[in-house]
Amino acid sequence: MIKVLLADDQAILADGIRSVLSSSGEIEVVGIASDGAEAVELAERERPDVILMDIRMPGMNGVIATQEIKRRFPEMKVVVLTTFDDSEYILSAIEGGASGYLLKDTSAAALIDAIKNAHAGDTILPAKIAKRIADAARMVTSDREYKLKRKFGLSDREVEIALMICEGFTNKQIASALKLSDGTARNYISAIYEKLGVASRSEAAEVMKQAIN
Repeated sequence: MIKVLLADDQAILADGIRSVLSSSGEIEVVGIASDGAEAVELAERERPDVILMDIRMPGMNGVIATQEIKRRFPEMKVVVLTTFDDSEYILSAIEGGASGYLLKDTSAAALIDAIKNAHAGDTILPAKIAKRIADAARMVTSDREYKLKRKFGLSDREVEIALMICEGFTNKQIASALKLSDGTARNYISAIYEKLGVASRSEAAEVMKQAIN
């Protein structure tokens, strides 16, 4: 049984989601939080496997709550429940450790599948959200791109991926956003590490941030 915590300030919506998930026979809803602070508290008390986290809530929002939960409990999976208009929060949630995103118009069957997939370690990224992430990653100044190309000899695609690494994207999120296979994304990232002379993601991010700032 997968233990799920819901965090949403709209009680009617949260009750509806609880009914949908409970009907699956494979998911147990262990609590409902009405804001981010309560989500952190319930996460500590109930130790859920997956947290379905709304972004816009009073007090502590879902982005801050996600960051705090992942800091305390790195093994917990947080799936952000979002509307199409919440794109300004998406990169912040990624940096905070979210495992993926669901749009609020997701069907019941897709919601149940997404919870199962997140529990299994997959990244949940609907096509609309993936496009927003890719667009946000491209909204960088040409000056940053030029500096990376000049200093490290990166190709256009490598620069795109390098900047996503700087923004905190995981390999799976990079692959999903740019429509690459996981293997192709890993190959690009390995090539970037070689050109930067580093051996890890943290080293790569640090070297690049020094170069472009």
